[in-house]
Amino acid sequence: MYAPRVFVSMTVALLAFAIASYFINGSILTTFIQTVICAVLLQIGYFIGVLYLVRREKMSRQENAPDSAAIRRKGDASRHDELPAKAAAKLEISDH
Repeated sequence: MYAPRVFVSMTVALLAFAIASYFINGSILTTFIQTVICAVLLQIGYFIGVLYLVRREKMSRQENAPDSAAIRRKGDASRHDELPAKAAAKLEISDH
């Protein structure tokens, strides 16, 4: 959802709604109130749409990501195995 396009589309839809509402009711006050209600409903729908897209993306990333706990366990085990070798490589043995 490209935000500027959504806002332009929403404005055009609200103008069309306001014009139709004015021709149906003939009252500027009623048209204004109904158009505000329509704008609020459009914003609620936009918010729900964005939440849906974010949740879908999160689910997609979770499905494609490897198990982080298994990676952490593997990383911890490999670090423990490497520590003695690294420490021994740094030790200098001399006969002094």
